[in-house]
Amino acid sequence: MSDIKSQVEECLKQAEEIERAGVIKDKLNTTFRENLRYEFLKFLVYLSDGDGYVDEKEIAFINSTLGYRMTEGQIKSIMFYDKLHDDSYTRKVPFALKGFVLCDAGRKLNDDKKRANNLVNTFRALGQEFVACNDVTSEREVNMLTDYLAVMEKFLKEYGLYDSKLSVKARKAEKRSVDEVLEELNQLVGLDGVKQEVNSLVNLLRIQKLREEKGMKQPNVSKHLVFSGNPGTGKTTIARMLADIYNSLGILSGGQLVEVDRSGLVSGYIGQTATKVNGVVEQALGGILFIDEAYTLTAKKGEGDFGQEAVDTLLKAMEDNRDNLVVIVAGYPDLMDEFLNSNPGLRSRFNKFIFFDDYKPDELFQILLGMAKKQDYVLSEAAKVKAKEYFEQACANKTENFANAREVRNYFEKAVSKQATRLVKNINSIDEQMLLTIEADDLENFVSVS
Repeated sequence: MSDIKSQVEECLKQAEEIERAGVIKDKLNTTFRENLRYEFLKFLVYLSDGDGYVDEKEIAFINSTLGYRMTEGQIKSIMFYDKLHDDSYTRKVPFALKGFVLCDAGRKLNDDKKRANNLVNTFRALGQEFVACNDVTSEREVNMLTDYLAVMEKFLKEYGLYDSKLSVKARKAEKRSVDEVLEELNQLVGLDGVKQEVNSLVNLLRIQKLREEKGMKQPNVSKHLVFSGNPGTGKTTIARMLADIYNSLGILSGGQLVEVDRSGLVSGYIGQTATKVNGVVEQALGGILFIDEAYTLTAKKGEGDFGQEAVDTLLKAMEDNRDNLVVIVAGYPDLMDEFLNSNPGLRSRFNKFIFFDDYKPDELFQILLGMAKKQDYVLSEAAKVKAKEYFEQACANKTENFANAREVRNYFEKAVSKQATRLVKNINSIDEQMLLTIEADDLENFVSVS
């Protein structure tokens, strides 16, 4: 536990530095250090509800790690008054993290410390040790921890500060025909506009291929794309399909898809960013380079940021390898416009957009049914009614963190966990139908975030 206490203390000291630097403009009732310590406390109290009760080991962990003298009654009071018992808590970024992000993004302190990343990593380590501190580790606790960290990581990504551990992922092309890929595409739920755009693109490429085979001249059509849409709308899935299509048509020699974010392209030191970008491009030659949240390369940067160096290096690599590399940039619609407007070279090379609309309530419901079927589950009739109502309310009350199909996955995984908890109480009388069926009580109720 001494290591996690040291991590927490380091973050608290950094909070003091940030406050002294004048970063925090909001009027607080306490110091920024104490504000952060209370954020840590709320986080652990929130997690304590994951297994349904607070035990002595969890209380001891809180008091020892954070320096409090909490009782079970005080913890329950915090849970109630700070509204930590519903999903609204996980949808809000901690105030303390905003201060750390403002410090890093604005280069308020003259050093290379990644304070915001360090804070998120401390939340992660703190949560992991807390979940493991007693003999009861439920799937719900783990999901709660994952959901909360995802909100913080998303916030870092928006400011280009997220240091991903998996910043570059490569996937080999699947050897299949264009028609097989298009059949899979057309069977996806929703995405009608995307399907039309991809089918039109494939038709154009097929005709160009025929003209080439007959020795006819080809119009110069850029194959680079902008995927514009909110999280969980299928951008990465479509990029993978396009890699297979380009490979099948012989447009790309390898057909691999290399996925990368800012942290896979940008380094913190002069000269290293260009080397990093060229290394990623080398992996992607003959295939597609998919840059997720590309706007983080140019958005909200202070002096000394190397995101622009990454863009300049990428543009040169695209020109040098224009016949053997396709680049797809993806992200939120408004932020992608800002990204393309930040450099004339970007706008000229990325002139074809594919817009990914948010899923409608019925489409989210169909995605849920598909997920359940793949995992050998079915929804009871009552559960279907409840799920439809949930997605209607979720779409009518979207938050900035709404994640479309990812919301469905979280919803489904929580239902599976609740079903298991319900069934295990009568484990000796469980039959196959009971194991298959998700009941209405297993599904979450919608909680609006005020």
